[in-house]
Amino acid sequence: MAKEMTEEVAVKISQVSKSFRLPTEATNSLRTKLVNATRGIKGYKEQHVLRDINFTVNKGDFFGIVGRNGSGKSTLLKIISQIYVPETGTVEVNGKLVSFIELGVGFNPELTGRENVYLNGAMLGFSTQEIDAMYDEIVEFAELADFMNQKLKNYSSGMQVRLAFSVAIKAKGDVLVLDEVLAVGDEAFQRKCNDYFLERKRTGLTTILVTHDMGAVKKYCNRALYIKDGLVEGYGSPNEIAAMYSTANLQSVKIGETEVADGGYARGLSKLVPQLDLENISGQSVSSDGELVFNLNYEVTEDIPTAFGISLIDTVAVAGSVIDSGLFDENYEIIQRADKAGKYSYQFRLPLSLFNTRVIKVEATLFKVKHKENQEFDTIATTAELRGFQFVVSTDNSNNALLQETGTWTQLGS
Repeated sequence: MAKEMTEEVAVKISQVSKSFRLPTEATNSLRTKLVNATRGIKGYKEQHVLRDINFTVNKGDFFGIVGRNGSGKSTLLKIISQIYVPETGTVEVNGKLVSFIELGVGFNPELTGRENVYLNGAMLGFSTQEIDAMYDEIVEFAELADFMNQKLKNYSSGMQVRLAFSVAIKAKGDVLVLDEVLAVGDEAFQRKCNDYFLERKRTGLTTILVTHDMGAVKKYCNRALYIKDGLVEGYGSPNEIAAMYSTANLQSVKIGETEVADGGYARGLSKLVPQLDLENISGQSVSSDGELVFNLNYEVTEDIPTAFGISLIDTVAVAGSVIDSGLFDENYEIIQRADKAGKYSYQFRLPLSLFNTRVIKVEATLFKVKHKENQEFDTIATTAELRGFQFVVSTDNSNNALLQETGTWTQLGS
């Protein structure tokens, strides 16, 4: 351990780089290598996975690492866990590190659950006496007391996951490293894991977590790192990093506006309604100190009474959760907008002061009013995911806001 590494630092990464050689030919024969050497052909290409990575994890941190697939997150964790050796740079760990990168690595299906606990513990660097002291806690957390003398090959996949995960998190290490493990086990076991992580955060035990779940980053972590294409793109508070990562993902989404259904109209449209779209004025990342401004544009080709509704959908929630759906008046009736053929535009201003950091999808639906008094409406067009949009609230607060009707109504012409 370097002298400059203080007692407050748990892990220090200094100018770490890593690359892999990817073969460009299917053969590794000596003859091919000799021919390639005489012609100056390498027979492989360099893939630079990490470039000059620098950060520190302090003792007591719940440290999140995020990034898209292929960004270098898992390689970085394997370097921290001393599975890979960096080509350049150094990794310093203050204390004993317990790594849980792949489920069940080091388990032997021919051994019993009990034997596998001792085998896996030994691979993590613990003595038999140390594993003896942890054993009861591991079994209790995994809820497998009645099965520990059975061979692992007779366990269900869920039981194996619970045992492997329990060995990792109950091992008495100074630093716990976890890679994409927040969805292990069934719902009841996930709740138990959630309670464990919250307790670990409360008691100040050092944890490094790699995940795609921005909700988990904001819930557990006090600091986070965003890696993109092997480079550190962001380093700071969980809310800032979550917003940065979500915004980057939105920028990579291609909305299928050209998808055409029967009759030559885009899906959700028709001869009656050839246009219905939402226009985001504010951009993809909006601070909760400001407001989202967007336009609803549509065209109807017949003289019919029309009304519309806007839906705000939390994309992080399971299956997508509707935050608010409007517009409604004080009697929760859909508001009628026009009764003549023509093109129309309406601007909305959505205050964000009460929103949490999240990714929200905005969609619109156009209705034909049959009987307003009886609340009878027919859906005649929808943006769905094609002509809607998503945006990121980039700062954190505690509640939700509702869509407020504060815009101006404009008829563009018939």
